[in-house]
Amino acid sequence: MLLAIDIGNTQTVIGLFDDGEGDDTGRGAAGDNPAEAGLLDHWRIATNAERTSDEHALVVQEFLGFHGFSFDDDIDGIAISSVVPRTTAAFREMTEKYFGFRPVVIEPGVKTGLPILTENPREVGADRIANAVAALDLYGGPAIIIDFGTATTYDALSAKGEYLGGAIAPGVEISLDALYTRAAALRRVELVEPRSVIGRTTVESIQAGAVFGFAGQVDGICRRLADELGDATVVATGGLAELIAPYTSSIKLVEPWLTLHGLRVVFERNQ
Repeated sequence: MLLAIDIGNTQTVIGLFDDGEGDDTGRGAAGDNPAEAGLLDHWRIATNAERTSDEHALVVQEFLGFHGFSFDDDIDGIAISSVVPRTTAAFREMTEKYFGFRPVVIEPGVKTGLPILTENPREVGADRIANAVAALDLYGGPAIIIDFGTATTYDALSAKGEYLGGAIAPGVEISLDALYTRAAALRRVELVEPRSVIGRTTVESIQAGAVFGFAGQVDGICRRLADELGDATVVATGGLAELIAPYTSSIKLVEPWLTLHGLRVVFERNQ
């Protein structure tokens, strides 16, 4: 089985894949989300750069124990994408120390099968590369990928399967944090589906501004990207994708585990 680990600035998502079950490709049924094929379970933890390799091993061991799996007998591969170098180093050390092999880390020198046409390919985040690999594997190009993370990223893929670049905007939660910090009369609210675009309370007004505001941002940027790409598949991922997507006209597909699927594809290409 494969552990796919996506280390973000705020949260780390761990997926457990079993490629030995399902159809003749080794992937199980995925229902409405193809990226879920073969995904046995997934876990989300806070990213903590102070956590040691031993602490990470303890957490992963507990997760595996939920299914009766163990380090020694069941895990034969680990793939990592990360935007936090210290945490990358800790997970790399954990893999070598407790599993006895090296992980596949998305970094220069790793085979992704993705031509990157930006001016400095080394600057492109590993999570964005994993998302692009997954989108091409599932849908082909041209495509636009929106990832609602700490930042909201927009990535453009050509019809030839080339990574062209994209746009980066402040994420939904980071924007709300700035609002709470700078506006003394406003407080934190739960980010949920608003009843109406016309908020009847301060809480509802903040919720409406966040959800409809970011939906408008998505449609505006996607429209401009489509002017250059042509008709493109628009797929969204990230923790808030399912909240924002229904209020957009651009997003047609939501794949919560797109990054994990990309990690699996990259792992397979490096075997």
